[in-house]
Amino acid sequence: MESYLNWLYNVVRGTPDGRVQPLYGIGLEVLTEEVIARAPGYRGMAPVRVGNQAHEHVQNDVYGSIVLGAAQAFHDHRLFRRGDAADFHALEVMGEQAWRLHDQPDAGIWELRTRARVHTSSTLMCWAACDRLARIAAALGLPQRAALWQSRAGVIREAILQAAWSDERQAFVESLGGRDLDASVLLMAEVGFLAPTDPRFVSTVRALERSLCDGHFMRRYEAEDDFGRPEVAFNVCSFWRVDALARIGERDRAREAFEALIARRNSAGLLSEDIDAVTGELWGNFPQTYSMVGIINGAVRLSAPWDSVV
Repeated sequence: MESYLNWLYNVVRGTPDGRVQPLYGIGLEVLTEEVIARAPGYRGMAPVRVGNQAHEHVQNDVYGSIVLGAAQAFHDHRLFRRGDAADFHALEVMGEQAWRLHDQPDAGIWELRTRARVHTSSTLMCWAACDRLARIAAALGLPQRAALWQSRAGVIREAILQAAWSDERQAFVESLGGRDLDASVLLMAEVGFLAPTDPRFVSTVRALERSLCDGHFMRRYEAEDDFGRPEVAFNVCSFWRVDALARIGERDRAREAFEALIARRNSAGLLSEDIDAVTGELWGNFPQTYSMVGIINGAVRLSAPWDSVV
């Protein structure tokens, strides 16, 4: 954990203007994208790319992801080195970016190449950055900073509740003022933005199941992207659904969906990025860390608490 935090703070302290790329190499190198023209691609599905253009994208959710990733270090007494005031002030630079950009369009969590919107998931993560900074400041005994970040979190929260909720769809939608559905809004419960028992969250789960699910498998969104309308399920979205169902009290359905997902692993226990819900075929990047994290989170969510086992 400490090594990961060191890497994270190298990113934070290494940016001259506070802007963080969505993607870095393990040594913080730039992963320039190139197309290998001579390669036909799997089943002729060119282009074949090396690197990742995502490092160039504007993706405003990254600031919340950084603060969330580091926040536990200020509260967890098991760590050899807990977060201190210097770490907090470094994270405040990320918070300032989140506050400045929370209502600005970006490529979103899905790194869309041809469309920019004020994505709900990005604004949600900007809220998370401010919310966690308020909690960190309180833990460090900095009441004025805690009040500032709490106030900013409140402003962002109200913007999401007002502009991301669609009366027409009876759900939170993928962008502020939009109408399309997107599975990433399921993160609202995971990051503590809404209680899972909130009727708006329950209604959102229902709407997403109706529009994005093929059986136990959930697609990312319903709008067309660079390749047309999505046809295959995105595995981490299916795991987000598992988490959401468990949180709203439907543990049997959550377990059934979880077991269907892990049954699609290959012989090494690995999952890809996507699944063809009809054939069960694994698609996309392989193995996919997002999918493997989904397995871990799903297993933890559906397991009995350790202190309940006798």
